Amino acid sequence: MSVPSSGRTPRGVLVLGASTPVGERLCRVLLEDRALRTVMAVGLEPRDRVYLPKDPRLSYHPVDLTHARPVHDLLFGTARDLEVDVVVHLALHRANDFGDRVHVQNVESLRWLLSLADRHPTLRRLVFRSHAEVYRVERGLPSVITEDHPLELSPDAPQWVRDRVEADLLACAQMGMAAGLELAVLRCAEVLAPNEGSQLHDYLSAPVCLRSAGFDPMLNVLSLEDATEALRLAVYAGGLQGIFNIPGADTLPLSTCIRLSGKLDVPAPGPLLAPLYEARRRLRGAQFSYRINRGRFHFAAVLDGSHARQRLGYEPHHRVTWPAGR
Repeated sequence: MSVPSSGRTPRGVLVLGASTPVGERLCRVLLEDRALRTVMAVGLEPRDRVYLPKDPRLSYHPVDLTHARPVHDLLFGTARDLEVDVVVHLALHRANDFGDRVHVQNVESLRWLLSLADRHPTLRRLVFRSHAEVYRVERGLPSVITEDHPLELSPDAPQWVRDRVEADLLACAQMGMAAGLELAVLRCAEVLAPNEGSQLHDYLSAPVCLRSAGFDPMLNVLSLEDATEALRLAVYAGGLQGIFNIPGADTLPLSTCIRLSGKLDVPAPGPLLAPLYEARRRLRGAQFSYRINRGRFHFAAVLDGSHARQRLGYEPHHRVTWPAGR
């Protein structure tokens, strides 16, 4: 396992959102480093429902991040005692979750974490997994997106997007302001994997994929392996702060995504797609919402990963596994 040349091995890592596929994999990868003393995995689910390895250096803590007191007790209790010095924040709700409680976990829990971490005796670094969806996608804007691309600040954006933008800006605003805390914000392409909350994965899981007639945008998707590697590199990049786009190895048209998934590609009038997919969501409990994805299903949006390549040493190497036909 390689470590960035400028990096250093942390004493301990706290992973918030460890019950997600990316979180579970990150815990496993971190434990491969025998010099790492401890990994604290945090999720909402009971321990027996989380697929984490048995390792004396790993501890699992079911914590509700929507309450400030448990967050405080977690940091100034076990994390302090174990001398944890890096936090990885992955705990965000999925696209179709909404409401005040969802906002608290998506945004306010990060606010509490930043405030507490700044005066914590052992924490020195926070890695925040942001998302490519924070960027505005519309006609007239560049299709290759760098870190200074405009963000989606429209008040009409769905809560899923607004919360991610607010959390991203909150983390970015703390860079250089927190006395002893380094921050790295990773704006990741969509991780195309089961149970990861991927809108595209749910879309491609249907036997028939309706596509707006006349549009076939380029998409970039990220594998579970590459997402984990980017986070690992950020954990070890001590002294390095900043915003980093994390693209995947697959950049291809939507129609090719559909074909590789073995599904039927059916072009249809654009105005019909939102109500049709809303009906599918309600009837089948599906996650995909065309309203949420309208921008990127019409216009190309591909992350430029040159900054992450130059500073973090990250390059995507793993192709995604496309949803099996059915």
